[in-house]
Amino acid sequence: MALSTAPPAAPAPPRVLSVTDGSAAARAGIVPGDEILAIDGAVPRDVLEYQRLVDEADVVVSLRRGGIEIDLEVPKREGELFGVEVHAALFDQVRTCDNHCEFCFIYQLPPGMRKSLYLKDDDYRLSFLYGNFTTLTRFTEADLERVITEGLSPLHVSIHSADHAARNDLLRNRRGGPSLRWLRALLDHHIEVHGQIVVCPGLNDADELDHTLAELLDQYAELATVCVVPLGISKYNKEPRMREHTSAEAAQVVDIVAFWQDAFLAHTGRRVVHAADEYYLLAGRPFPSPEVYEGFAMHEDGVGMAQTFALEFRGDTHGTTGTRAGFFDWVDGAPAEGYRSPRQPAAPAGSVVLRPRRNAPVAILTGPLGAAVLEPLVASLGRTDVRVLTVANEFFGGNTGVTGLMVGADVARVLAAEPHGHRYLLPDVCLTHGVFLDGIAPADLPRVVEVLPTDGHALRAALKECP
Repeated sequence: MALSTAPPAAPAPPRVLSVTDGSAAARAGIVPGDEILAIDGAVPRDVLEYQRLVDEADVVVSLRRGGIEIDLEVPKREGELFGVEVHAALFDQVRTCDNHCEFCFIYQLPPGMRKSLYLKDDDYRLSFLYGNFTTLTRFTEADLERVITEGLSPLHVSIHSADHAARNDLLRNRRGGPSLRWLRALLDHHIEVHGQIVVCPGLNDADELDHTLAELLDQYAELATVCVVPLGISKYNKEPRMREHTSAEAAQVVDIVAFWQDAFLAHTGRRVVHAADEYYLLAGRPFPSPEVYEGFAMHEDGVGMAQTFALEFRGDTHGTTGTRAGFFDWVDGAPAEGYRSPRQPAAPAGSVVLRPRRNAPVAILTGPLGAAVLEPLVASLGRTDVRVLTVANEFFGGNTGVTGLMVGADVARVLAAEPHGHRYLLPDVCLTHGVFLDGIAPADLPRVVEVLPTDGHALRAALKECP
């Protein structure tokens, strides 16, 4: 049978979503809906190349508008804001994942969700833009050259095990172990890399975790951070080897991480490795002191979130780390420039929402893990008008307890049994482009909710509005 010689599909052109008033693009006449075919004759593959091209002075943009192709000269200074928001981060195909990890949460999704949520990516560009973790099993010499040349740093790498055979098994990919050579190459070229180990009980915990952290110190000590996180299991998991941690196993992980923190600190001056907050909650252990987290560099991966939130809530810190939209933050409406942008769009002009009075009793909606953090903070206020309202995750089931995976159906179920007239505070971490993962919008809930940024400052300010 003859092999197909059809050329690869051309990149879909970036579509203009909005144009900033007074910008170079606006002055040149670019409008929403235009498709950008080329910039100075070059066809960008992704928003990284696009941004590099439009940063140049006096660019010529080839557009398609209403089926007609036109060229527009855009006079501008080098580095001046171009002023166009495009529809996506990648214009060519997303590099999909060819691993078959038993713990992959994509395999554990219920049917009937948005199609884009089922796409498994292993794309280093999304790692740079959105903090997605890549296994590097599809990384190439050309990718390495681009990362180095364009300074695409930091990157985020899923490690799971430093033993080649064990990593092959965990990824169910014979390239799993050998692909760690790219991790070494990235570090050799001074690319900042944050690593992740998803711990699966009975597979890469206990002695295997101990061995992996020893190898990381010996072979990859330049890693910026390494987060050790428990696997998430939904009720749709069909892998017989996957199970939840016991409290004793969680305590063992905490102890192993503490040992290797001391070892890294002694050899590198940094603790490097950190356990996710879930481990301390499951083990019934207190969280480490704030200084142990060394600036909360892995806050976005569930490491130090509890301590950060507590500091903000108590007013002990003036800054805020912010929170990503969660596991699916790069799909369906994610900003093309990356995840560090507001997640909740403003209410449409002219919309009117009748809200409860400001001195009404307050309920803070959160997942089971968030409740374990919030309840002692709320109790410390000594107020009887504020309570934590835990939303059990029946949509995903299993051990899903993070607030970022709360869905509208579960929130609606809980709110339906709650009284009218109370203030219900909803953290925006569970929303992507203004809707829950199941497509329900806050406006569709049976009670009015107030969407707040997911940080202690915002909650503290919202509660101060009450007497």
